[in-house]
Amino acid sequence: MNSQTTEVDDSVMLLNDMAVVQVSHRLSMLEAVAFKQTCQDLIQANPVLKKIIIDFQQTTFMDSSGLGALVSNYKTAQEKGIELSLRNVTPQVMAVLNLTGLEEVFHIESGGNTEASSNRQLEEQLPTTHPSVRSWMKRLIDVVGAFIGLLITGVVFIPIAVAITLDDPGPILFSQTRCGWMGKRFRIWKFRSMYVDAEARKAELEKHNQVQGAFFKIDKDPRVTKVGAFLRRTSLDELPQFWNVLKGEMSLVGTRPPTPDEVERYEVPEWQRLDVKPGMTGEWQVNGRSSIRKFEDVIRLDLQYQKHWSLLYDLKLILKTIAILFHKNSGAV
Repeated sequence: MNSQTTEVDDSVMLLNDMAVVQVSHRLSMLEAVAFKQTCQDLIQANPVLKKIIIDFQQTTFMDSSGLGALVSNYKTAQEKGIELSLRNVTPQVMAVLNLTGLEEVFHIESGGNTEASSNRQLEEQLPTTHPSVRSWMKRLIDVVGAFIGLLITGVVFIPIAVAITLDDPGPILFSQTRCGWMGKRFRIWKFRSMYVDAEARKAELEKHNQVQGAFFKIDKDPRVTKVGAFLRRTSLDELPQFWNVLKGEMSLVGTRPPTPDEVERYEVPEWQRLDVKPGMTGEWQVNGRSSIRKFEDVIRLDLQYQKHWSLLYDLKLILKTIAILFHKNSGAV
């Protein structure tokens, strides 16, 4: 049987049971949506397809939306039993894959533009997805704020630790995997506000979820301890996150840090919220975080922060956060 190459359009070439998809120069939101649709249509129209090669030869910029489209296509290919591999991966794309650990997930063909690079070299190739990402003044404010916050944390640590232990013996601190800038995973730290078996009990409470969309929240959560309710109401449970800010995993002000299972449910446009670092506070914090009941509202607030961001805007949100901490209904429930 002779091999026959077919050009479907400018970006897709078919060769029997294999397809090559050429990625555009930029892979941000609009291009990412089109890229995902191209791969979905390709898979649907070719039931005998066994392999898809994603060619990044021309790609010099990829943000969170582009990464989301790539991950979505990978999942779809896996579900259909189709091998997906990456070819001619440029340093800019490799930097993003390395940041998120996805270079270990995707099969990357050697040769072409793909080169072994040090972590430092790859960091230099990371995209500027939003002006706040490269702002040294924002980082300076974060570091100064983190030091002040950790000093406060040190002062209140012992009384909070004693109260937590007396209420429900167990760990003082609680950690959870969250997704930061570009979806990079990190461990967020809080004072424990729930019973020690809280994570195990989450599944049985899913049916009571009062939020529409990709995250979980219920009023009067039975997993929250009495001391935990006070810590949440006053936001004292979040003080250990100043350590995450000092490490650069979070910022004082940013978007809400999602869990990996939330991110797995994102559509491509929703990955935009990962174009900035997550924050200890932000639009969602000062605009009624306990009253938000739709995931679309979280997305709207996160994108609103990205649109209006400036150093002055950050300072305003910090001041608003401090003010609402003294309001009896300001904290999480």
